[in-house]
Amino acid sequence: MRKRKVIVVDDSGVVRKLLTELLGADPDLEVVAQARDPYEARELIKQHNPDVLTLDVEMPRMDGITFLQNLMRLRPMPVVMVSSLTARGADATLAALQAGAVDFVTKPAVDVEAGLRSYAEELVSKVKAASNARVRSLTLAPTAPGPKVTTLATTDRVIAIGGSTGGTEAIAEFLLGLPPDVPGLVIAQHIPEVFSARFASRLDAETRLVVREARDGAPLMAGHAYVAPGGKHLRVERSGLKYFCVIGDDAPVNRHRPSVDVLFDSVAKNVGRNALGLIFTGMGADGADGLLHMREAGAHTLAQDKDTSVVWGMPGEAVKRGAACEVLPLERMAPRTLELLRAWSLKAG
Repeated sequence: MRKRKVIVVDDSGVVRKLLTELLGADPDLEVVAQARDPYEARELIKQHNPDVLTLDVEMPRMDGITFLQNLMRLRPMPVVMVSSLTARGADATLAALQAGAVDFVTKPAVDVEAGLRSYAEELVSKVKAASNARVRSLTLAPTAPGPKVTTLATTDRVIAIGGSTGGTEAIAEFLLGLPPDVPGLVIAQHIPEVFSARFASRLDAETRLVVREARDGAPLMAGHAYVAPGGKHLRVERSGLKYFCVIGDDAPVNRHRPSVDVLFDSVAKNVGRNALGLIFTGMGADGADGLLHMREAGAHTLAQDKDTSVVWGMPGEAVKRGAACEVLPLERMAPRTLELLRAWSLKAG
């Protein structure tokens, strides 16, 4: 099998050299060129036709987001962003994901070399996954989302969602298709600290739901969605007829915290047949067993299909294990969810 060709784009010579060393150490990857800025990168892309690009957010002459937007319009290709773990870096990274980047790796604010070396395994795995990813534009429409429901009614059903690589945009597109009176939703997306609150804020601004970063003890309300905090597990527990969020910092599961399996297992145990489970695009297998446990507990379960997934790892594993009642393209996930909710309502009536 041929090596996957990578171009590293970063204005720091130290970072370019380090990324080249770390990626080049993997037998399946070859860094064919380095660029100091987007103008150099543009010419090198024409010369080398790479499989994947690593791209810094902040660069001279043209910032990474502007370059990415132009790239995805003129020559779409898999891109992994390398950005700082700061509020500004988080906002820029989310904008990059919205513009079409496949994934991101955080760049430490201090001692960059030691920090990136500690992320070497994550960096390599994300670049390799991105090199085979399906690049798909999921830019959200800038139109106003419409009115939100201000009811304080607790939810009697729960929609549990999990995702990873490509998941921020898939989940955003899914939520855009939901009305403001749906049952409460809980979301476990593989995302670090700083990023999760901003991801929730973006979803809150762009959809008809009230979206918040989950807080320990928060009751699940209809028309509300709760995003697991970066670096924390999110579980759903029950007290009487009410469901509420439980936040934990116990050990990572499947190397992730938040873990989709942790969320799905809690929903299987405490919500059972009153839940709907959805697993979206993502690298690895996190969530596959949890979705199976939800199905075994009587929940209806949906998995995103291969053709519309950026990486068909998590949903593919769920399908392989018999965890999905249905396998659907992304654009059918929200309509099918509404069909199931209507069927529930008719049955209850």
